[in-house]
Amino acid sequence: MKLDAIINQPVIETERFDLRPLRRSDKGLIEMCSGDERVARMTPSIPHPLPPGTVEAFIARAMSPDREEDVWAMDGTKSGGAEVMGVISLQRMDRNQSEVAYWVAPIYWNTGLASDAVEVLVAANPLKNDTMFASVFQDNPASARVLIHCGFEYLGDAESFSVARDATVPTWTYSRKL
Repeated sequence: MKLDAIINQPVIETERFDLRPLRRSDKGLIEMCSGDERVARMTPSIPHPLPPGTVEAFIARAMSPDREEDVWAMDGTKSGGAEVMGVISLQRMDRNQSEVAYWVAPIYWNTGLASDAVEVLVAANPLKNDTMFASVFQDNPASARVLIHCGFEYLGDAESFSVARDATVPTWTYSRKL
């Protein structure tokens, strides 16, 4: 048996869930959750329907030692939840900044999970950033409320291409000084 280690990516613990690096065994739950059109349509990068191999490639990139993005599973097993309730990531940017991105499985919508995950990731600041950014589609005000709740401030409007929608979608951009 071969065990893959994630280099320099901490596990971030809370009472309710842990943010932990992805592992190959997450494939099924990530595929099921991110394959839901409601999830895919609220992200720029998740296609719908998911082509074969998409999740395996995502996990492989997340586990790569030379990755440019740290990805954590929201693992709720400690409180009776699923091993993957959602995913949150930090994309490295220049000038000691990063971009936060996240999605939560629909069964956990409106439970405070996204707010808790963003809040704990910001507090841990594992990349020791000076600033974090995030963008949400304007037709997803719940995600905007998550960012505002976590201390992010509105920067302005922009656009981002959504693979699932095959269209450019208006976004709101937020930042948080750390």
